[in-house]
Amino acid sequence: MNLIFRMLSLLVASFFKQRLPVESPKNTLVLRVLPNDIDINMHMNNGRYLTICDLSRVDMFLRTGLARTMVKEKWMPVIAEHTMKYKRGLKLFEKYEVHMEIVQWDEKYFHMAHVFLIGDRVVAEGTSKGAVVSKAGVVEPAEVMKTVADRLSRQCR
Repeated sequence: MNLIFRMLSLLVASFFKQRLPVESPKNTLVLRVLPNDIDINMHMNNGRYLTICDLSRVDMFLRTGLARTMVKEKWMPVIAEHTMKYKRGLKLFEKYEVHMEIVQWDEKYFHMAHVFLIGDRVVAEGTSKGAVVSKAGVVEPAEVMKTVADRLSRQCR
């Protein structure tokens, strides 16, 4: 519930942002550390970074057309693994950027990189491995990409 306003803002903003390519998408979110992001040390809680990475993935899903395809195909995204390296804490009300990209995929997983920046300075970076699943099991990334691309090409006709 504490991220509902960020999520709603992201959903609305995605309609006005440039669409992303299906293959090798990269996106950036510009955010600010809010009071509900901080811990007792008065910097952004380490768990919040993971949640912000989730928001970044949702932005990518929406802007590539993957979100619509997942709904129509009854697929769900899942994260199998996520790691973070913290270099510097983000303080209350500090403005930062999160850059995310799908760097590769294999027969089962999409591999993603997440970088948190203040200006040109990296303050945290992480990697995640995620899959798209159906009731039958994992949907191969190549099939996911083809299905999204086919759906987008049909919409353009």
